[in-house]
Amino acid sequence: MDRLLINGGHRLEGELAVHSAKNCVLALLAACVLATRPVTLFNCPKITDIINMTKIIEALGGKIFWEKDDLTVDCSVLTGNEIPSSYAKEIRSSLFLMGPIIGRLKHAKAVFPGGCDIGIRPIDLHLKGLRALNIDIEETGGFLYCNGENARGNDIHLDFPSVGATENIMMAAVLAKGKTTITNAAKEPEIAALQKFLNKMGAKIAGAGSSTIVIEGVKKLDGCEFEPIPDRIVAGTLMTAVGIAGGEIEIENVVPEHIAAITSKLVKSSCKVRAFCDRIVISSNLRTKAVDIETSPYPAFPTDMQAQIMAFDAISEGTGIIIENIFETRFKHVPDLRRMGADITVHGDVAVVRGVRKLYGAEVHASDLRGGSALVLAGLKAEGVTSISGVGLIDRGYESFEKTLSSLGAKIQRISVND
Repeated sequence: MDRLLINGGHRLEGELAVHSAKNCVLALLAACVLATRPVTLFNCPKITDIINMTKIIEALGGKIFWEKDDLTVDCSVLTGNEIPSSYAKEIRSSLFLMGPIIGRLKHAKAVFPGGCDIGIRPIDLHLKGLRALNIDIEETGGFLYCNGENARGNDIHLDFPSVGATENIMMAAVLAKGKTTITNAAKEPEIAALQKFLNKMGAKIAGAGSSTIVIEGVKKLDGCEFEPIPDRIVAGTLMTAVGIAGGEIEIENVVPEHIAAITSKLVKSSCKVRAFCDRIVISSNLRTKAVDIETSPYPAFPTDMQAQIMAFDAISEGTGIIIENIFETRFKHVPDLRRMGADITVHGDVAVVRGVRKLYGAEVHASDLRGGSALVLAGLKAEGVTSISGVGLIDRGYESFEKTLSSLGAKIQRISVND
């Protein structure tokens, strides 16, 4: 029931560091189920999705320990193999736990996952991949019953390079007998991080980051300490915020290569970017030009930055064409941007954004995580006060987003229903 109130028109200045990537940490948390000894993940954000994933692990019998931003997971003893529906319906990444639970306990029970409403997002690729490993899966009464007693390696070709399906198959195959080869695998940095993490625990995996991944099954995995990759979407969101609000900020704990597609668009728009080995400095003089984007799997432009760039194009000079190829209903933020004065026309999976240079504060609602962040960015530029409801969805991917932006000079505050 919380709302964010934003007084627009303030430039952003300062320095900050981003946490480990949400999508990376979620996959690594799932992989912790495979480990027979404790695992520690460093610099993790305390966001809703990660908290929900830790609660699922606790329901399986695992133990969770936070020490500041470092998270220790002890799955040495597991007492259950069912993913609780109450949490699974809140977080799509709960699906990633199927592979690890099957690998470790041979049996798993799950419901169809939830998460943001940004499209159908079928789990067919996950199920097809798991079944190819000789895992028996029955779909009954809305539940998935999995039996991996006879799991074994196989050659698996993905019809689409799905990140989640690639990760799930990797984790299911790591303790299966024999060799598994995944072709047309996803190439996202999170996949390479998962390989590095699993190998540090004793797995034998090669090829992550390319279209072919090879997994040699092992008997068990040990514990380890690991630093997940930085959150490239949070970094990209903050860079885009500067493009919209103006100013200059330095973002630490980034991998410039991971955000190259985002950086190239902002540079083309007239933002100035200086990239170093682990940090980015970006500045904007507010004379930006609209850019065209087309979302596709990594290393192309990420779908998780589409909404933020739409907000950027809305206040830039010229017209931007945005093509969304990944999720079929990921334009739900458009009506709210229009309510703020944006000129946007949608034709199927294509949005035409005509820059208006000036937006106005309004009461708007976040319909999903990234669309919500786009409304926040638009509010940084809008004249007057922008009031955003649905903040819980934004909290799924940004830790205390209002505090982060306030530290840079934005005038933004969280108002609870009791205030």
